[in-house]
Amino acid sequence: MAASLPAFAADKENTMIITLKDGDVTIALRPDLAPKNVAQIKKLVRDGAYNDVAFHRVIDGFMAQTGDVKFGNMKKGYSAEAVGTGNSDLPDLPGEFSQTEKFTRGVLGMARTADPNSANSQFFIMFAPAPNLDGQYTIVGKVVSGMDLVDKIKKGDEGDNGSVTDPDRMIKVRIAADGK
Repeated sequence: MAASLPAFAADKENTMIITLKDGDVTIALRPDLAPKNVAQIKKLVRDGAYNDVAFHRVIDGFMAQTGDVKFGNMKKGYSAEAVGTGNSDLPDLPGEFSQTEKFTRGVLGMARTADPNSANSQFFIMFAPAPNLDGQYTIVGKVVSGMDLVDKIKKGDEGDNGSVTDPDRMIKVRIAADGK
């Protein structure tokens, strides 16, 4: 039987902390569900790739998407239209779909294209349950504290698939075992 969520939250090696403008969001990563996807997220965190990356697609009542480490910080002069189309230079990952865990409020899932084996660096945090995603997208973790801060992330334009103008950002992302 898999360890409980509180057990994962107590494991600093599998605890990701995202600093937002209003404070810290703590996420228990789930390597038991998605070992390859979690390992890639942790590598990107430790490389500093997620720092200052935008929440480029935020749909009220659904989810907040971020993690475009190629275009998501806009510091390289990329156009706003490019944000959300990039990934890291690391290889895409196979889908690691759970048949037991569900997409509920606070769950972190890996974003992908229509190809189920195309997750890379982008992920999303659920505002509400989405049963249509169950077994179709990879679950990599769950918010254990700070969901009220996730709720405050600037929402996008409903008519433009949640695209956000002047988006909120992940200011800093770290793994708890690494300290500050």
